[in-house]
Amino acid sequence: MIISIASGKGGTGKTTVSLNLALSLNNPQFLDCDVEEPNAHLFLKPSIVSSETVSVPVPEVDESKCTFCGKCAEVCAYHAIAVIPSGERSRGKVLVFPNLCHGCGSCGLLCPCGAIKEAPRNIGTVERGVKGGIDFIHGSLNVGEAMSVPLIRRVKEHIESGKDVVIDAPPGTSCPMIAAVKGSDFCILVSEPTPFGLNDFVLAVEVLRKLKLPFGAVINRSDIGDSSLEDYCGKEEIPVLMRIPFSRKIAEAYSRGEIGDPVFQELRNDFRGMHERIRGLSAKGGRPA
Repeated sequence: MIISIASGKGGTGKTTVSLNLALSLNNPQFLDCDVEEPNAHLFLKPSIVSSETVSVPVPEVDESKCTFCGKCAEVCAYHAIAVIPSGERSRGKVLVFPNLCHGCGSCGLLCPCGAIKEAPRNIGTVERGVKGGIDFIHGSLNVGEAMSVPLIRRVKEHIESGKDVVIDAPPGTSCPMIAAVKGSDFCILVSEPTPFGLNDFVLAVEVLRKLKLPFGAVINRSDIGDSSLEDYCGKEEIPVLMRIPFSRKIAEAYSRGEIGDPVFQELRNDFRGMHERIRGLSAKGGRPA
């Protein structure tokens, strides 16, 4: 079973929930798909056993063959190519913007002159490690790189059938989050009972409903704020899978990176129970009985 953990905003406790869920399972695989800011390894401290560089194909133009017809710029949906046509006194020019390129290959495929070939551009790395019985994989996007989705997809290529897979998704509701949760059997939305938490929770709910993914909520710091998040979940028939109270001990253990602290151990039975409930909800499309 593949369970993704997402949140409409950062700082809700998504990684805390992801790691504790993985540590409560018997044969887990943990994927940190928050490739722009991966931090699960700081808590889990796995032994890295392999590393690979991930690249995307970007166009290279041979201007000796190019007629500067502009077809490549016309077919590029992401405006990664601009063509300056030839003039009476000047030869044309093709400008390629690698950071905008999504590597779709349409420019090279449709170039009538065969002037375009693709060259790899490094965007980050994927590392694999082990910690106890946990198979750990995470991606790390290069600093300044804007294209995280191809790296997230590469991380997810390591998913193994037969294991309980936990995916720590990027925060928010944009393309990286969608790429991470897509294909999951169930998604856990982590939020907090505050006006900001509710606002971004609603946005994430709308995304998951568009994706037709079954989902439920975990309310972190559940004894602060107000009841608006609980009220919304009740109105929308969203199952609240777990409530984690505000705790200074949890905050202190988290700040030290000690996910094995006794304060987390006390929650493990709750996470096991949540996992069993998710199995039942997944079979019913995410709706409570």
